[in-house]
Amino acid sequence: MLKTGSQHIETLRDGRQVFINGQLAGDVTVHPAFRQTIQSVGHLYDFQNAEQNRSLMTYEVDGLGPASRIWQMPGNYAELVERRRALEAWATLHCGFLGRAPDHVASCLAGMLMGIEVFQTYDPKRAAALVDYYRYARESDLYLTYVIINPQADRSKSASQQQDRTLTAGVVDQDGEGLTIRGAKMLATGGIMANEVLVTCIQPLLEGDEPYAVSFAIPMNASGLKIMSRKSYEEHATSVFDNPLASRFDENDAILYFDDVKVPWDRVFVNQDIRMCQQQFHATPAHVLQNYQAQVRLMVKMRFLLGLAHRIAEANGIVNFPQVRETLGTLAAQGAMVDALVHAMEIKGRNRGSYFVPDTHTLYSAQVLTQKLYPDFISSLRELAGGGLIMLPSGVDDYADPMLKTLIEKTQQSPATSAEGRVKLFKLAWDAIGSEFASRHTQYEMFYAGANFVTRNHSYRTCDWHSGTRMVDRLLDSYSLESELQAHKAVAA
Repeated sequence: MLKTGSQHIETLRDGRQVFINGQLAGDVTVHPAFRQTIQSVGHLYDFQNAEQNRSLMTYEVDGLGPASRIWQMPGNYAELVERRRALEAWATLHCGFLGRAPDHVASCLAGMLMGIEVFQTYDPKRAAALVDYYRYARESDLYLTYVIINPQADRSKSASQQQDRTLTAGVVDQDGEGLTIRGAKMLATGGIMANEVLVTCIQPLLEGDEPYAVSFAIPMNASGLKIMSRKSYEEHATSVFDNPLASRFDENDAILYFDDVKVPWDRVFVNQDIRMCQQQFHATPAHVLQNYQAQVRLMVKMRFLLGLAHRIAEANGIVNFPQVRETLGTLAAQGAMVDALVHAMEIKGRNRGSYFVPDTHTLYSAQVLTQKLYPDFISSLRELAGGGLIMLPSGVDDYADPMLKTLIEKTQQSPATSAEGRVKLFKLAWDAIGSEFASRHTQYEMFYAGANFVTRNHSYRTCDWHSGTRMVDRLLDSYSLESELQAHKAVAA
């Protein structure tokens, strides 16, 4: 049930059709745009599979042995915390920079299973297909990504109102074998290094959009599936020394185009039903569990960035400046807030049937706050680092020239580390907060959960307004204009 890193990498040699730089990538495991990040993903599986990490990273499935905790459906608070510790350990390996590592969509699928009665009410056959697929994914230790957003195109029109009705992936045929899908979906983050993809729609759909209201899973090498990669930051990272993050943790993003892809019925979970397309996320714990995982990852990432901030201040000899300590103290408070919100989600969690689910409103509150917090946090780090982020050697090859190396040692001094250590630190800092890779991450953290108005509306609809308004009403009911007028007359008399 548990696979090693080399076994996962081998599964990616499956003939998938990945396009980059105007041509087919071929074997993605050796392509310079993807190979080192794929190795980093392999390291996750090796860490999970290591004997000393088994109790942390796995749980026992009756009659089947150990399975990855990413598939675990917690039955109580203690199991939720155990699962979080596993997610936290994985995130620490990539410092939170793999936004869609294998634990993200696994959390979504587990959340759907935790609300399987919603699928059973909708269609027992589709529910059975989902149960079977979850078991298959868990027992195969699959890495899943998902595409749940339609191409932007004309945002004022729904999928069925677009001039090209096959722009968005939807059903163009249905027969005894399954569905035929044609069109595009985004954003397949991590898809190039994943085994399979969950395809559905989280956006609101209108009457007439039924062909696009589907939910299914297929392998990344499915016949007719074309994977169009964005520019690879890894490919343009000159070395690990110069780009320690981009060279190893560029999970990539891609648009998927379905060129009449056949999806068998045993892989279809929702078929052309607008209401059920939303219910699979919001009437089950799926949306909560997948975004809880994202907040655990962000908690780890903030922890890394806090450490980076303190090392920058030490390297510049400013850590004892009052104004710098004020900045660091603010950053520390922001990091603690993210940490506290994750723990609050757990402590305030509740049972849903036989499963234990993180607190919904605390989760959405965290998303609202962190969407704005992250870019502000990055801006504070840039101010803290100053021009040192820019005035760095052009690359690791500068050290090969004895004269340049001498000048680097003279001009890159620090009271806390060697010249080499300072360059190494600031190269890391630039890759985390200033490079093209870093810019993508700022955009990702701002929008992976949806636009601001989406997360704010989730917060609004899940807030317990009644507990507050009840106090307001009780206080208002404790006095009246008439009683006040009578009191004033009595005083005057």
